[in-house]
Amino acid sequence: MYDALIIGGGAAGMSCALVLGSAKPKAFATNKVIGIITHQKTSHLQTALFNNVLGLAPGTTGTSILENGKKQLSNLYPHIEQIKNEKVLEVSKSDNYFEVRTNKNTYQSKIVIIAVGYTNLMTIKGLEQYIEPHPRAAIEKHRIWLKNTDHLIEKNLYVTGTLAGWRSQFSMASGSGAHVATDILTLWNGGKHTKVHDKIDI
Repeated sequence: MYDALIIGGGAAGMSCALVLGSAKPKAFATNKVIGIITHQKTSHLQTALFNNVLGLAPGTTGTSILENGKKQLSNLYPHIEQIKNEKVLEVSKSDNYFEVRTNKNTYQSKIVIIAVGYTNLMTIKGLEQYIEPHPRAAIEKHRIWLKNTDHLIEKNLYVTGTLAGWRSQFSMASGSGAHVATDILTLWNGGKHTKVHDKIDI
């Protein structure tokens, strides 16, 4: 049983995982079981080139970010389980948790974060009722979003990144993932507003 399971290993999903992972020293997060299904084949980062993102060297490719992000997560926060080479087929709700079925396994989690792309090829069963045309994309591109309020689809079911209704900008997707992570940390911290920053020792 996971406390939080992230579906999708693009900018939003990896950012969410990194922020959740960094909270491990906090008493309210130290024993949380967290996983991320790092399916990245449909991430728009696969073909991206970045010259306009603060903190990234011009010429940075999306492919390098995807690869380095997985290494960063495993090196800094190895307690976050990375589930590789699995594609999510269905998300269903039980009494107090969700079941996530992939092409290889079935997982249970108290919280699920949907962080896949916003193309109309998104075919995860169980989410159909939330699908609507994307509010910030050209209508002829047939983009979708999962209807939500401030990233929350329903209790303990979150969506982040472009699928949450944001435009396809790397910094927006990353920020959306971090936003969801801090919302979850706030939930775990009894509702006390929570953020996690490392600081330089002076």
